[in-house]
Amino acid sequence: MPQRISSVTPERYPGRQTDRMAVLIDSPVWPWRGRKWSHLVSDVSHDELHAFATAELGIPRRVFQGDHYDVPEELYDVAVAAGAEPVGARELLSRLRAAGLRKPKSHAS
Repeated sequence: MPQRISSVTPERYPGRQTDRMAVLIDSPVWPWRGRKWSHLVSDVSHDELHAFATAELGIPRRVFQGDHYDVPEELYDVAVAAGAEPVGARELLSRLRAAGLRKPKSHAS
């Protein structure tokens, strides 16, 4: 199982407005290509999210999905141990929208 030693500190994540960890992760229930995935978001800033995904999970910024990162099931416990707050999918979406960080879905005409 992949492991990282957390280096979470308030100075480490740009855009943090409080000492509360604002990186959220839902349960790995989303199937894709034979694996289950979680969504990782921030309810403070994308800068904080990028810093966390890279430093704590080794996920490159190029796989950012506009407002979230997809996290494979095997990194879920690593993310939580590093300080991501586990929440349900509905709460994750609600908090992302409330923060104004939800990317609207594009609709094909």
